Amino acid sequence: MIFITAKFRVLPESADRFGEITAEFTRATRAEPGCLWFDWSRSLDDPAEYVLVEAFRDGDAGAAHVQSEHFRTAQRTLPRHLAETPRIINATIPQDDWSLLGEMAVE
Repeated sequence: MIFITAKFRVLPESADRFGEITAEFTRATRAEPGCLWFDWSRSLDDPAEYVLVEAFRDGDAGAAHVQSEHFRTAQRTLPRHLAETPRIINATIPQDDWSLLGEMAVE
């Protein structure tokens, strides 16, 4: 799978509405057949930072995502709400779901 984590520093005036701002992009991405997950979190330390954790079935699914109309729309509309260019980690890993964190196993 293609596993991606991206950090978005959002302008203070957009920070509380960022979930609304990204809602259509999120919904459309989650509906893609190759999307495994697409989840936003807000930093506990910095309310202007959002972290996106996303995964796609394979390279073809990732390519379809960045070629989609909703991705192109996000490219045009999201930067006006950002304080800086998002930072990203993108890796191909040999699994298709989350692994269990054995060190914190729940009995």
